[in-house]
Amino acid sequence: MTESAAGAPAPRSYVTPQGTSRAPNPASLADILERVLDKGIIIAGDIRVNLLDIELLTIKIRLLVASVDKAQEMGIDWWRNDPLLTSSEQGLADENRRLRERVEALEAAHAHAVEEREEAPEELGAARSDEREEERHG
Repeated sequence: MTESAAGAPAPRSYVTPQGTSRAPNPASLADILERVLDKGIIIAGDIRVNLLDIELLTIKIRLLVASVDKAQEMGIDWWRNDPLLTSSEQGLADENRRLRERVEALEAAHAHAVEEREEAPEELGAARSDEREEERHG
């Protein structure tokens, strides 16, 4: 071992043997992210809470990190139909408003029909009594 003038050991120089390459340069964060999104990565885990061998709670965690293209290749496209993530939310609000108006109209028509049925026996009874009177006098 060689020592420097100050008495501290001199730094060693390492030489890479011929025919072998140096370790690859560490990838940048962008390169790693590109690889992950291109291939996709799944992280899965379960959390269980037991008390005296009785399972009280189970939480299943599934996380998929992938690009949109890769997710579609896997058959995952829930964001296309999610009303909070699409512009069709306004269409759903309009449809909801129209359906509420129809329900209100049907309820009003039903209430009117019930009122007519309640009045009808009285009118029917009055008509029958008029017929009986005519038979008596007739």
